[in-house]
Amino acid sequence: MVRMLYWFTAILLLWTATGTVRGGNVTYDGRSLIINGQHKILFSGSIHYPRSTPDSVLPIVAQQAWPLPISLWPFIPLSPTFTMWSSLISKAKAGGIDVIQTYVFWNLHEPQQGQFYFNGRADLVRFVKEIQAQGLYACLRIGPFIESEWTYGGLPFWLHDIPGMVYRSDNQPFKYHMKRFVSRIVNMMKSENLYASQGGPIILSQVENEYKNVEAAFHEKGPSYVRWAALMAVNLQTGVPWVMCKQDDAPDPVINSCNGMRCGETFAGPNSPNKPSIWTEDWTSFYQVYGEETYMRSAQDIAFHVALFIAKTGSYVNYYMYHGGTNFGRTASAFTITSYYDQAPLDEYGLIRQPKWGHLKELHAAIKSCSKMLLHGAHKTFSLGPLQQAYVFQGNSGQCAAFLVNNDGKQVEVLFQSNSYKLPQKSISILPDCKTVTFNTAKHFHLIDLTTFRSQTKVNAQYTTRSMKPNQKFNSVGKWEEYNEPIPEFDKTSLRANRLLEHMSTTKDTSDYLWYTFRFQQNLPNAQSVFNAQSHGHVLHAYVNGVHAGFGHGSHQKTSFSLQTTVRLKNGTNNVALLSATVGLPDSGAYLERRVAGLRRVRIQNKDFTTYKWGYQVGLLGERLQIYTENGSNEVKWNKLGTNQPLTWYKTLFDAPTGNDPVALNLGSMGKGEAWVNGQSIGRYWVSFHTSQGSPSQTWYNIPRAFLKPTGNLLVLLEEEKGYPPGITVDTVSVTKVCGYASESHLSAVQLSCPPKRNISSIIFASFGTPSGNCESYAVGNCHSSSSKANVEKACIGKRSCSIPQSNHFFGGDPCPGIPKVLLVEAKCT
Repeated sequence: MVRMLYWFTAILLLWTATGTVRGGNVTYDGRSLIINGQHKILFSGSIHYPRSTPDSVLPIVAQQAWPLPISLWPFIPLSPTFTMWSSLISKAKAGGIDVIQTYVFWNLHEPQQGQFYFNGRADLVRFVKEIQAQGLYACLRIGPFIESEWTYGGLPFWLHDIPGMVYRSDNQPFKYHMKRFVSRIVNMMKSENLYASQGGPIILSQVENEYKNVEAAFHEKGPSYVRWAALMAVNLQTGVPWVMCKQDDAPDPVINSCNGMRCGETFAGPNSPNKPSIWTEDWTSFYQVYGEETYMRSAQDIAFHVALFIAKTGSYVNYYMYHGGTNFGRTASAFTITSYYDQAPLDEYGLIRQPKWGHLKELHAAIKSCSKMLLHGAHKTFSLGPLQQAYVFQGNSGQCAAFLVNNDGKQVEVLFQSNSYKLPQKSISILPDCKTVTFNTAKHFHLIDLTTFRSQTKVNAQYTTRSMKPNQKFNSVGKWEEYNEPIPEFDKTSLRANRLLEHMSTTKDTSDYLWYTFRFQQNLPNAQSVFNAQSHGHVLHAYVNGVHAGFGHGSHQKTSFSLQTTVRLKNGTNNVALLSATVGLPDSGAYLERRVAGLRRVRIQNKDFTTYKWGYQVGLLGERLQIYTENGSNEVKWNKLGTNQPLTWYKTLFDAPTGNDPVALNLGSMGKGEAWVNGQSIGRYWVSFHTSQGSPSQTWYNIPRAFLKPTGNLLVLLEEEKGYPPGITVDTVSVTKVCGYASESHLSAVQLSCPPKRNISSIIFASFGTPSGNCESYAVGNCHSSSSKANVEKACIGKRSCSIPQSNHFFGGDPCPGIPKVLLVEAKCT
């Protein structure tokens, strides 16, 4: 094979206190990336540095002990603190992840032209060094357009006002600023010796992002932009390969890669035989928008498609996201909720989500156990049936590894190399030696099937249940104070125009809010009139003479909407104030600079005010005074709770919950707005926008412990609609139940482990025999050992972890001779 060789640098391996810096020469060929001369199968996880906090939150032993085997706990290095970034990376590493992948967020780092910011959650260098300290590789997706459900796709809004600007096209103004930013990031990484060619962890970089989705819209300037971007990136001489995702025509030597949920089925493959097959985004769930339900993707489905991709000679898989985190502040894109990919292997709070984390960990181990054969063996495919295939990697000396694929919706039995194998529905069995099944992608999910699934597979999974427990209530009206945001009038505005201004061009992403005001004369007293406003989105509040007259909004699928209501006018001068609000900026599509929001037409009765004398105010007074901060809150007079009117600020104080459990704010009693803790925005909320099932898309909002003081924490909310602050609670987040099961095997056992500082307090369910269902829903089957619960209680109560053997001896006899048995146990952690 011809290797696409980048710049060679011989680097010795350097050791740190917690891991290895694996710098060195990075090349590739048609099989895989090659690091220091070794072909690699790599599993990667996306963790975005600004969507969590870098600061210290938990003792290291508490973060590392839980995912590791009990036998390894005594060897965990002790440290007084462990940072959140370190904790997430540590858990990813324990889950079999080799690479941490992150975007770089241009509008976070250069919010104003020429003014750069790399502190706190924006400390990119610190994040990459954290990856390096734990002995993992890094993939830096610089973009600088990233989409990522991040406001404006990561582009800074000031680009919009540069003359002649066309984003992501063969356009000189855009190319100038794109090259300037990408070069700055690359040079920053070089100055810290963070590329693998310098001994650092970065083995891959990405330029652009899913450009093929929009390339045709730019006609001849699309392909020329792709060629320019690729050449620009390569000429920066990072010493590591560059990748373009979803870009089939990525120019050499840039690698084209796949994004999606089924790249083993959909990816056409590398556009050169000398490039490896790379999957840059395997979506572990999907982003959620207000008004829609959470997308649930099972570990079973993820594992199936990862195994299929590897079986078809894929060599790099990145889970998007491995930890989603939180869209703090105003960083979420249009209509995207504040919580991001909470269903990832590590949830929004950094807690391990089982069985997804554990199932994928076992998948990684099974694949890595035969990686040499997968990377160097001859690849062949055989039919095992109408919907069944075998992917075989054959060595020179007779050894081989195989993936047996069943695409059928039912269990089948196949014959492979003279041996019979039962394959569960829609699953892949991995045979590292072409004989023994060590992993099946569906094995954790079908207890009934498992009783008839005979192989040497050891089935042992743990499920966890996350709970929110109220820690502090604010149910006393006396605990709250309120401030009513003033409604501006035309006479007090300084920005004027004889037309309706476009919202985003006017606010320039400094605020979600833009006031449109005008005044007019009415000669009829107390007249009832029809008010109609048409808006490009996203939200509109109408005020007539200081009284709230109506509210309307669009949705992610249709941002534009109309607001029609009846208003009461007075004789003489009438003041109209219309508050337009965006819920994040758009993040995708061609010609993003042409997108619009805000009012486009206003009529009252039969008079059209679209072309009229308008006054404008960008943002709210409370925002300008920063009344969500300790100092700013003193700039206005707060009153006792009581008015319950729209557009009201609320504040109270609370103490941080004791312990180390994550903290969340339950805003189920509120409507729509934004929340701040000690001056830090924890994001927008929109509890009143219900899904088709009648529930909010998000109720709990993450408060990082890094935002908290021990006592006297300032909580401020801006409520646009009407809410009930006394219904808010500060909750702690923890795993309260664990469940596990094991199939019949002489080595098999159920392993249960509660989180740190929690013990097993009761056994909710235990059955040794043929229980039906799974950990999400179960019942005693026809075969059941009557001593199941008593024996499990004796082995587990009072312990943080326990191991229950799946054996007749442990349960005092065989409850049903000749029938394969399963052990299922659910326990409560207290």
